[in-house]
Parts: sequence; C-alpha cells; structure tokens
Amino acid sequence: MADAISFSRGAPSVDIVDIEGLRAAADRAFTNDPAGMTAYGTAVGYVPLRKWLAAKHGVAPENVIVTNGSMQADAFLFDELIDAAGTQVVVEKPSYDRTLLGLTARGADVTMIDLEADGIDTAQLRSALEGGLRPTFAHIIPNFQNPGGSTLPLEKRKELIALAEEYDFLIFEDDPYRDVRFRGEELPSMYELAPERVVYASSFSKTVCPGVRVGYLVGSPELIKKIVTRATNTYIAPDMLAQAIVYEFAVSGALDTAVARVQEALRERCDLLSDGLQKYLPEAKFVRPDGGYFLWAELPEEYDVETAATKMAEYDVAFVKGSDFLLEGGRSSLRLAYSAVTADQVDEGVQRLAACLNAHKTVAH
Repeated sequence: MADAISFSRGAPSVDIVDIEGLRAAADRAFTNDPAGMTAYGTAVGYVPLRKWLAAKHGVAPENVIVTNGSMQADAFLFDELIDAAGTQVVVEKPSYDRTLLGLTARGADVTMIDLEADGIDTAQLRSALEGGLRPTFAHIIPNFQNPGGSTLPLEKRKELIALAEEYDFLIFEDDPYRDVRFRGEELPSMYELAPERVVYASSFSKTVCPGVRVGYLVGSPELIKKIVTRATNTYIAPDMLAQAIVYEFAVSGALDTAVARVQEALRERCDLLSDGLQKYLPEAKFVRPDGGYFLWAELPEEYDVETAATKMAEYDVAFVKGSDFLLEGGRSSLRLAYSAVTADQVDEGVQRLAACLNAHKTVAH
C-alpha cells in the first residue's frame, strides 16, 4: 500500500519547523526566567510576550491578552459578544469550520456573505444591511482566507470599516496567516486602520509550529479586561512555558528566519499544487493564493465530492470536503492544504486526488 498523501491538515510539515531554534529558545527561557515560566502566572499571558506583542502592534499591553491558541481567544470573544440566542453575526461564505461550530453552538444567527476572488462581497453585505441585517460583529479572515485562499484588498478593507461604522458593528479580524505571505505586498490590517471598530486575533501556530498553542487578541482595554476575567475563571493562566519559549524565539530573531523558511516552502508547494490541478483536474476553478496554507477548489456539479471524501482512503489521499465550511451546499467543492505535503509529494498527490474525484462523478440522464 502506498503512503497516504494528505492535503487535509493546515499544519507545516516537520521539515520546515525550526526544531533546533525552538530547542535553543527553550534553553534560554529556562535560563533567563525559570521562575516566571514555571509559575502559574496570570490570565493576561506571559508578561514579556504580552509586551512584545503590544510593541509589535503599536498598542499598550492593556490592549493584549495572550491565550492558549487563537481558538481559545475566539471562544472568549464569542462568549463576550454573543449575549443571547439569535445574536446576529456575519461570516464569509465559505468560512473556517471551527468558527461556524463555535458560533452555532452559542446560538448565533449566522449570515454567510459570499467570498469573491478578492475577499468578502462588500456589495452583498451592504445589501443585507440595507435589508435589515444588524450584526453584532462580522468575522473576517482578511489574508489568505481559510478555506478560500483569497486576500481582501485595501479598498475592500476600507469599505468594510465604513459599513461597520455606518451600521454600528464590530469587525473580528481573524488573521493567523498574515506573515505567511510569499507574493505581493503586505497590506495594513483593519485594526491598524480603525482600532475602535476592530478586534484583532492571531497565532504563532502557522509561523512557529502548531504545538506551541499560543495565540492572542488585540482590542480595546475595556474589552480585553472583560476577556481577562473570563480567562481567569477558565484556567487561571495559560501555558507560561510555551509562551516563554515563543518569546525567546521571537526576540532572538529566530522567528523572522523561521517565517522566511515557511514562506519559501509554501510558495513552492502552492505553485506545484496549482500547476497539478491545471494538469490533472482542469475543470477545477480556484484562486492561486499569494500566501497562507490553503487552496479552495470548485468543481462542476457532476462531481460528488461528498461521496469521494468517504472513499479517499482507498486512493491514499486526504482532503476536506467543501460542505464542512458552509451552513449548506458545497457538494462539489473542497479545501486543499499544501502546507504539510512536501514538494516531492504534490504531483503524485494531485494525481491520486483526481483519480478519487473522477471516480465519483454523477452521470446525467
């Protein structure tokens, strides 16, 4: 049996994780601050890392909380903002599956707005707002969206902020992929453009490694204070040890080197995947990402991706069916992660993927 090739998980393969750099950072953390990194600490997170992040974003430490991964940050924010069943929330269509699960589990009334090649359809959102939609917040993944791969251009970022101001809602800028850009110029975050209208979240999972489970929120001091209280009541303090290692990794300059390594590896893998789809599955429509971990492919209606997904083990390939990222529909779409597939696996992986999908096409009568 051939080894399975997986396009399913948004995680870097171990060959592009800076293992030695992390080992050295851990040693420095134990040497420089053994008391701080081994103690409970406080719910704001490891204080030196909190201060470093505040400086990175040009804010005071009181604007930042460091959490156990960005999903924990999301959960705290959702608990704070969704105060009753039926709270209206806007998300992109498609959107990250864990976001959808978190929102629906809390009873939110979720409206999905179409994702275009250049991010959320702001004209469609305006129409919905003019029609009476009154969201508490809009969840937006602006850079190399998961699962769509698209990036919101500056003009649309400004349009979205203008809508938030006009209709009085927050923008939750979920931005774990910003530093994983391998083409084009970096864009200002919406938080930078309008901090009074935006709550910003990011993570070190995509730049350092997923195992550190270190994420963070940037927002108003009032909001962060409320979330710190939730964090205190949930776990007293997050993982000081992991956060201290990330801090040492960042301040040493190893983070910049690691990001450059990840960028180059993912650029090559993304291009190989895109070229492979054009060669072996030419019917697929997709946006070639400029960064990030994911590519979203739409296939003609005769492709039954739902059924193919149940049979993918027979073809020694893995992917995620598109319907996981939607409240309804998505039967002929899929998400492909190119981050964990080494360059020499991509061509063979796409051939297996094409074989699996082509074997599950419906026949028109």
